[in-house]
Amino acid sequence: MDANKRQRYEKISIELTRLVGGRENIQGVAHCATRLRIVLNDNDLADLKAIEDVELAKGVFVAGDQVQIIFGAGLVNDIYEVFAEHNNMKNMSLSDLKTVANKKMNPLQRIIKALSDVFVDIMPGILAAALLTGLSGVLGNLEFVQANDTLFGINRLINIASGAIFGFLPLAVAYSACKRFGGRPILGIVMGCIMLSDSLANAYSAAQGTVEVTTLHIFGLGVDLVGFQGGIIVALLMGFVTAKLDIFFEKKVPEVIRLLLSPLLTTLTGALLLFTVIGPVGRGLSSGITNALVWMTQNLGVFGYAIFSGLQQLVVIIGLHHIFGAIEAQLLADTGRNFLNPLMSVAIIAQGGAVLGYLVRHRRNVKTRELCIPSFISVLFGITEPALFGINLRYRFPIIGGCIGGALGGIVVYFTKLTAVGFGTTVLPGIAIADPAGNGYVNYIIAHGVAIVGGFVMTLILGKFMDKVSDDVSNKMPVSGLNLEPKADEKQTADVKEPMEEVFFGYADGQMIAMEDVKDDTFSNKVLGDGIAVIPASGKVYAPTDGTIISVFDTKHALCFSSRYGTEILIHIGVDTVNLKGKYFKAHVKDNDSVKKGQLLVEFDKDQIEREGYDTVIPMIFTDLPDEKVLEKSAPGPMTAETKSVIVRSHIER
Repeated sequence: MDANKRQRYEKISIELTRLVGGRENIQGVAHCATRLRIVLNDNDLADLKAIEDVELAKGVFVAGDQVQIIFGAGLVNDIYEVFAEHNNMKNMSLSDLKTVANKKMNPLQRIIKALSDVFVDIMPGILAAALLTGLSGVLGNLEFVQANDTLFGINRLINIASGAIFGFLPLAVAYSACKRFGGRPILGIVMGCIMLSDSLANAYSAAQGTVEVTTLHIFGLGVDLVGFQGGIIVALLMGFVTAKLDIFFEKKVPEVIRLLLSPLLTTLTGALLLFTVIGPVGRGLSSGITNALVWMTQNLGVFGYAIFSGLQQLVVIIGLHHIFGAIEAQLLADTGRNFLNPLMSVAIIAQGGAVLGYLVRHRRNVKTRELCIPSFISVLFGITEPALFGINLRYRFPIIGGCIGGALGGIVVYFTKLTAVGFGTTVLPGIAIADPAGNGYVNYIIAHGVAIVGGFVMTLILGKFMDKVSDDVSNKMPVSGLNLEPKADEKQTADVKEPMEEVFFGYADGQMIAMEDVKDDTFSNKVLGDGIAVIPASGKVYAPTDGTIISVFDTKHALCFSSRYGTEILIHIGVDTVNLKGKYFKAHVKDNDSVKKGQLLVEFDKDQIEREGYDTVIPMIFTDLPDEKVLEKSAPGPMTAETKSVIVRSHIER
């Protein structure tokens, strides 16, 4: 990570730490593909509304007692690195965070989260198989492929590869579930092998009556020796049971015989439970889920489709969408087709249409463009969280428009009988797993076109009644130098009336220079904000006015400070001095300390730092200056503690 990005992310980290209630309120932090995940002691201390406006953040929500801030793929990794380092939590893994968060979840939340974790682990294999299935379907319908021996052979191999994971999906699920619930994964694989053993009658053949089924009598119970092909629910249950049995026997069996006896007892007990209890119960649940979904399509018809696709993204908001992976897998296993996938796909793209509708209404707003465009791109690949939490749910009427668009797309899915031959991918990549039968690819495009246009148009219509469009203040040029009394509703800090102007005095002895003259692009280009800088004559930094220390970096090279009127500044000692990791720095204040003008904040060994090859220039940056304020900077020259360096003055927008 280059220095420019790091300094930008340091500013974001300081602000986030403050907005979530300070370091003492943070239990743990980790990240996934797109989100920074923070577990707090008290979620009520987090200012979620303010976090939404943090630079680069695309949205924020609370799920499973985690505050999850959406930054996007790639970016979140870098922000996590700096944020975790700032809060001394860099070595915490996502599994550690889950453990912390799980302690705060209710039983239903834990079940949903565990189910999600099981399928996340095996999703790459499922996605590969689903895409290969779609590719095989496309190639199989091309005459020149059928006529060419080589192309036909390649397509045949693709077909074999695509069918393998679905044929052995119960084994993969049992493995992943056993691993997720704390058992040894190999025992989950063993249990999956038992479920699919050649010694058992094939489940599909047995259902068709084309194979003879042997029945055993154990404890007076009739046990049919039928395999569990397609038994996703059974595999989930067996993975859980196997893990708990493994943990139990590992604790109870004496250590001297544990290696031999513990796995034997786990496998034997698990096999007995599989055929006598878990298998029958799991098959009943599977049949119930499949029959309910099929009943919906046959009895509710177009209304059932419209309701599902219209409301599906609301399920994403409350975090229950993870259960669909298991349902889709079971539906594929039982019927060979998955009608839920295209319904979820049109629901997703409709929310993208709503984002575009909101963007059109606020097209002059720079921040809206920065938020909407990346969010829409994420939607195209089936990721709706940035759109949902960053825009649609945040402004309310777009989520309604998106739901209506999703319902319209669901109607098209119903009338075109559109289905999928796999699951795990949607929107643009999802066309690869659309069932090509009955012009499936064309119908897929039509359904998504209707959904996105529906979401777009309905958001525009609803916006006329529910949205007040205003010009983006950031696009206007300030007119400075006007002394105006603040409005009555302006923010007040510490019950002190905000003045027309604030004066910031010298914070280091030395030579004041313009920010543009700092030999670092981040500072000179004012990426973190405007301000001034000092070439220090000594190694001491003082408070430029009365205020409060918001945060002192662990490396002591920077601190964030708030004046008594709420104006925030960042004082950064040197360029790239974070690499010194606190060497040569000594802080005389700590977080939340109240300080007076001229009070010593930090000492540093100027000579030693310069010998290490670092520039010791000290920028003072105004990181979050309100739009109604403007900086008036003194001319470059000598600076002492009595030098008036910066005046923050009220101004008016015209």
